[in-house]
Formats: sequence, C-alpha cells, structure tokens
Amino acid sequence: TGKCFYTFRGHSAEIVCLSFNPQSTLLATGSMDTTAKLWDLEKGEEVATLNGHSAEVIALSFNTTGDRIITGSFDHTVVVWDVATGREQNLLIKMPTNNNATGKYELEGRVPCLCVQLWDAATGTPLGTLAAHSAEVLDVCFDYAGQRVATASADGSARVYNAGTKQCIAKLEGHEDEISKVS
Repeated sequence: TGKCFYTFRGHSAEIVCLSFNPQSTLLATGSMDTTAKLWDLEKGEEVATLNGHSAEVIALSFNTTGDRIITGSFDHTVVVWDVATGREQNLLIKMPTNNNATGKYELEGRVPCLCVQLWDAATGTPLGTLAAHSAEVLDVCFDYAGQRVATASADGSARVYNAGTKQCIAKLEGHEDEISKVS
C-alpha cells in the first residue's frame, strides 16, 4: 500500500547504515552521531542506544541468531554488543572497517586494502586473510548460512570465498568500473 507505519527519530545526525535482526522484529541503525540504535518495528519505539564509539558508526550487522550485533566505526574499532542488554561484549581495536557478521565470524575490510581479514568475533582472534583483488576492497558480506564471504572491489570484480577454508571459490568479473556493494 505504500503506507508509512513509523518514522524513527532519535539520532542527532545522518543514519548511514541499518540492519534487520533475522530472528526478531528489531532494526538497528548506525549514525554519524557515533551511536547505533535498536528499534522495535512492531511498536515503533527505540529499544536501546549503543554508546561506546568515539566516531561515526559506518557499518553494523546482526549475527544469524540475532543475539549479537557488531558495529564498525571510523574510530578504528569494532564492537560486539549483546542485543538483549545493549551492553558491549567485546571491543576489538583494529583499522577502519566495513563489517558484517554472521555466526562466529566477523569481517574487516580495510580501506585502502586489497584484502579482507577474517576474525573470530567471540574471541577477537584473527582467522585468516582473503586476498585476490588488484584494487581496494569496498564491501564485504556473508551469505545467510555464514559459510561464504563475498567481496566487492574497486578493480571491477567480486569474489566469493569459503569462510572455513578461506579459499576463493568464484571470481565474478565483467564490470567496467568498481563494484561498491555486494549482498
């Protein structure tokens, strides 16, 4: 019908990223105001504000079970949050990131970087590097099962990796310019 059910207001600056919780009616938004917020889509209300970054929240994603959310910020940190309490679970100090998380893995796409570092989100342990691009990686994401990682690059290609073996299983080539998003 095109009817707007709710307008969520609460950030003091632009919203630059959002993610739907795969297991509930929560929506998460990340903002230039350095916060992320959780919203209840059924009630149209703010559930929690995730405070802890000192710069813009530029990327966020729920894990597949919906009990954690990972945020990435221009403050060079990645934070794992408990969705039920809104509290920080784990702070990972890394380079600037474009993150997406599924299950036990977390992605870090460094700018500029020709590779992606794979991390265990629960422990902060590096698991391996996904490298194959000839120009910077602009976006990364997991498939819904958390078994594959896709990357998009300024070299005009996308790659798909097996998350467990870290091996490239598909090279997607044919664009004449950069690929800025992959999903």
